[in-house]
Amino acid sequence: MTTPGITTSSPAVGARLVGGRGDLSGTVVASLRTGLPLAYEPEAVSDLDPWGEDLQLALHLLYELHYRGFEGVADDREWDPELLCLRQGLEARFLRALRSALAHAPRTVEETFAPLLVEPVDLTGSLSHWLETSGELWHLREYAALRSLYHLKEADPHAWVIPRLTGRAKAAMVAIEYDEFGAGRADRIHAHLYADLMNDLGLDAAYGRYLDQAPAPLLATVNLMSLFGLHRALRGALVGHFACVEVTSSPGSRRLARAMRRCGVGPAAEHFYAEHVEADAVHEQVVRHEVIGGLLADEPELEEDIAFGCAATLLLEDRLAAHIKTAWTQELSALRTPLPGN
Repeated sequence: MTTPGITTSSPAVGARLVGGRGDLSGTVVASLRTGLPLAYEPEAVSDLDPWGEDLQLALHLLYELHYRGFEGVADDREWDPELLCLRQGLEARFLRALRSALAHAPRTVEETFAPLLVEPVDLTGSLSHWLETSGELWHLREYAALRSLYHLKEADPHAWVIPRLTGRAKAAMVAIEYDEFGAGRADRIHAHLYADLMNDLGLDAAYGRYLDQAPAPLLATVNLMSLFGLHRALRGALVGHFACVEVTSSPGSRRLARAMRRCGVGPAAEHFYAEHVEADAVHEQVVRHEVIGGLLADEPELEEDIAFGCAATLLLEDRLAAHIKTAWTQELSALRTPLPGN
């Protein structure tokens, strides 16, 4: 499927700013648009729902300044002290909520990852399995629009950990990232392949295009990567997140490739997930044995952080899946506003 006028690749320019979803995200948007100082009471941060639309959008906007920024927003706002101070408060609120929700999660790498290495016999709770067996075209389009907030910058958050690693862990991480960024070929960069997938689905592949329609549970999954990636103190958690993604990616990608094929979407849409089946099966072995193994050999005290990063990833993915399935079960859009044509 090709829609005239749809962008077929992810451009280098930043995303368009969107409207706020509450007082705090609203003041962030106003400050970015006008260049004026933030207008908020610091204590207001502690009253925000850590999982809610206002906090997650505000945090996402502030994080995006470290990626491609926004149209019309000066590049030097990335290091604006007021924005950084607010970001710190939002991050602390989000991180406390994560640690509280995972207070009883496993603390070792073995306990955390062992269940992920065996595919469950019962897949009824799996969103990718549901899409494989029951998903319709409009479900696949919504899913692709949601995931575009990460996949159009795929692997970027994880690249921040490279200068914070040494030896085996660094060498293995760079090898995996080399594949993620196309192994030297621009047309094979995974973000580019995802833009092609979106084109097959008749979606707009412009960077950040669906931010305004992305609900808080989706924003939280992307914010988690930025939270871990931007903080050296959380390098273990970022490795745990990356390993969790690689370990769980191959089976899910196989199911999503079948879903695309069953719905007759197009070769690029199927290819994106088929590419991840093979690549991530290899990456899973490298990340567990070399990235995690190398990091633990160098810094064994980071084991709990690695476990936390994995557990936090699973928690937020489960929250997102529950949001999507609840909406779709009721024949409603999982986006804040439905896609045109759905």
